[in-house]
Amino acid sequence: MSEFLREYLLVLLFGLLAIGVVGAFLGLASLLRPDRPTAGKVTNYESGVDPVGDGWSQSQIRYYIFALLFVMFDVEAVFIFPWATRLEEYGYFGLVEMVIFIFILALGLAYAWRKGVLRWSS
Repeated sequence: MSEFLREYLLVLLFGLLAIGVVGAFLGLASLLRPDRPTAGKVTNYESGVDPVGDGWSQSQIRYYIFALLFVMFDVEAVFIFPWATRLEEYGYFGLVEMVIFIFILALGLAYAWRKGVLRWSS
């Protein structure tokens, strides 16, 4: 067997050992833990308030749009950070590209602001 395959076999053996140890501990825990369900333990918990009604209700779309906008600008920060750390290497071309990128995102923000998407109350 080659040295290359022997190293992968070692990684496979350690992976199987880790899966076996985790499985053994979970199995042992299921045998040793107390199992006495009561009505209070199986009741749904909603932030310390007793649940009222059924669990299905419609949410307003503005919460999802707000979350989507947050993710969009969070991803923007992920793209800007590497650019900012290597700014000297990119030169003017990198600066122009980032200005275009930020301008397009600013247009999206201005559009969302004008449409009232960022207004939390109705």
